[in-house]
Amino acid sequence: MLSDTSLPIIRATLPVVGENIHEIARRFYDHMFKGRPELLDGLFNRGNQADGHQQQALAGSIAAFATNLVDNPDNLPDHLLNRVAHKHVSLGLRPNQYAIVHENLMWAIVDVLGDAVTPEVAAAWDEVYWLMANMLINKERGLYSAVDLNPDEIWRTWEVVERREETSDVVTFVVKRTDPRPTKQSLPGQYVSLKMLMKDGVHQLRQYSLTAADDGDHRQFAVKRVQGIQGAPDGEMSNLLHDTVKVGDRVQLSAPFGDVVLNYSNRPLVLASAGIGITPMAGMLSHTVKSDTDRKIQLLHADGEPGTFALRRQVEDSLAQLNEGKLDAWFERPDGTMAENEHSGYMNIDDVQLPEDAEYYLCGPLAFMKLVRSALIARGIPAKDIQYEVFGPDLWLADFQ
Repeated sequence: MLSDTSLPIIRATLPVVGENIHEIARRFYDHMFKGRPELLDGLFNRGNQADGHQQQALAGSIAAFATNLVDNPDNLPDHLLNRVAHKHVSLGLRPNQYAIVHENLMWAIVDVLGDAVTPEVAAAWDEVYWLMANMLINKERGLYSAVDLNPDEIWRTWEVVERREETSDVVTFVVKRTDPRPTKQSLPGQYVSLKMLMKDGVHQLRQYSLTAADDGDHRQFAVKRVQGIQGAPDGEMSNLLHDTVKVGDRVQLSAPFGDVVLNYSNRPLVLASAGIGITPMAGMLSHTVKSDTDRKIQLLHADGEPGTFALRRQVEDSLAQLNEGKLDAWFERPDGTMAENEHSGYMNIDDVQLPEDAEYYLCGPLAFMKLVRSALIARGIPAKDIQYEVFGPDLWLADFQ
């Protein structure tokens, strides 16, 4: 927790820092990349830089952590720190890189707030940063240790052995291991980072959920083509994968990470997803089939139309292999006659009967997860029984409490 010296300073300055945090984040990234352009090669997602998502993520993390230190110091957001730590480890982040971030972040705070940043104010925000950074460093050290790898060893080379067109904008890739070193099997719900060399010679990284249980020698993931809207750029990684990667090509994948992992129990399980949020759910269902469980499992999925429901055949096959597996789907634009388990419009959990004492996992756009989670809470589902996976950099915005 914050020291007695820093606590009143952070409490007093948090409003003005909060008001300016987005500008601080913007200048931080601009300044850091001018001085350290190599960080854009194989570490930072420049697509998120271009559309502002990375700046929003940094702003959210600082504001959330500092607010927590002031308002709720005995209950830090450990689950959110875990999410960020898993993401960092999947990128091969090193402890010494936190010092680079610190140097440029403190420069940006002074640059934006000017003379308001007295030595005392600077020291207090320095303490906030290192409290958060050291907590993340410790968590990340444990994650590296758990897979018995260091940051340089998380990457392996895999060969594409199958490519499946799931929908007009989603492709599944199945890869096999070419690296002779042994690999650990993934856990249900985990993802891998994929590193690709872009056309301009810069490496970029993206995370993709594993969509099937693996044996350590083969892995499967699905990629949705990202089309830029409202001035945002197209997804350079997704378009490169869709347009150029074919059977026989080789790709670099990280070890599997991710803290939203299916809990094995005998309780009923409800998976709720929207759009490409189906990917971790497909992986969880695949693992569940492999474990030969007797759990009652219900998949709730929302999509634009039946033709855009990626991995539908796979998840229906998985559900059919379970003793009690059920699918309910909602489509904004239904085509033709609706089946008994299909509904029109947005997902409405009042349309279905949910099992008693179930565990819930959500994945999809933040607005979707917030809506579904709020509806579940309103029906008396304990918050501890609802987990959710967040795609993209906005990990700190997913705390709906």
